[in-house]
Amino acid sequence: MLPTEENHVPPRYRYEQIADDLAERIASGEFQPGTKLPSRRELIEHYGVTEPVIDRAMQVLRIKGMTETLPGVGVFVAE
Repeated sequence: MLPTEENHVPPRYRYEQIADDLAERIASGEFQPGTKLPSRRELIEHYGVTEPVIDRAMQVLRIKGMTETLPGVGVFVAE
């Protein structure tokens, strides 16, 4: 079936997929409240994306209130 306006779902952006993955990992308890998330460099390597993609994913989590950023220190799971 070819996509039409009625059945076409736009593809999700990679940053959304990464934000959802990290949110699931936080919800599952893999990352506990107060713990530091992996560094930007580690996330870039893990997901195979560029720095702006990781930054945007982190912004999504921050807007959702799931993380807190301490400049120069890192990103932490919100309490």
